[in-house]
Amino acid sequence: GAHCSRPTTPHTTRHQTADLSSRPHKRASVNDNSISSRLRAGDAAGVWLSLASPTVAEVVAGTEPAFVVADREHTAASVETVERITRAVDAAPGETVTLARVAWNDPVRIKRVLDTGVAGVIAPQVETADEARAFVDATRYPPDGERGLAAGRASEYGETLADYYATAGDRLATVVQIESPTAVDNVASISAVDGLDSLFVGPADLSASLDVFGAYDSEPFREAVTEVLDHSDVPVGTLAVAPEQVDRWRELGFDYQVVAADVSALQRGVTESLSRSISRLRRTASSPAVRTW
Repeated sequence: GAHCSRPTTPHTTRHQTADLSSRPHKRASVNDNSISSRLRAGDAAGVWLSLASPTVAEVVAGTEPAFVVADREHTAASVETVERITRAVDAAPGETVTLARVAWNDPVRIKRVLDTGVAGVIAPQVETADEARAFVDATRYPPDGERGLAAGRASEYGETLADYYATAGDRLATVVQIESPTAVDNVASISAVDGLDSLFVGPADLSASLDVFGAYDSEPFREAVTEVLDHSDVPVGTLAVAPEQVDRWRELGFDYQVVAADVSALQRGVTESLSRSISRLRRTASSPAVRTW
């Protein structure tokens, strides 16, 4: 695939001017499926799914984001839920694909979600190159890794198992999360792990681990993010839950973003609808309509 580079136009931030032209070119991953390519190209916008609902996933996929993330770390979603979400997304119009965030960087958890047919997997709290290498190994069949081989939805229940065995390593997007000072310190070696497609900064956990929870304009947080962006060998994404956050992360220089989340979008939409409706009802109450029946 083509190499991905950051913009050469500097972005001015509140605390500093980031010289993006000095940042490294992003190496092409061995994984060259469409979502991996879009992450490298920087034009992928995703939606985070926490509600563990295939119906919500299908509705979201109908808006045609590049990808959705089915979260298993902080939700009640089971492996079966992930499979149903993936099936719903695949059935929706457009080219949206499903990534799954596993609860932990564990080969058993990883292989089980991969068998559902997701397009890629995200591992939380990865702090060293060895942990990143173990993660990639868990997504690869022998002799390249240690993923167990079995018929499942990913291989059309065994109908295409031989082909899937031969090509799964190239099909799957592999993403690790950077969420601690240790991970920030090791970002260059983590991102250099062969077979890793992308890093994903978890802003809440990273800011909390820096003792500045939610203070995304604070100097410690911005310095940590700049360190990640400057030294990563692969594209770096993050999560935004409001339009103003999208602008903040773009100015810092992230390559791609999750730009919406189902829970916050639902809360915001219901709140706005209630506010408008209550206002209208109050106006109606003050000027009651004349009944004609």
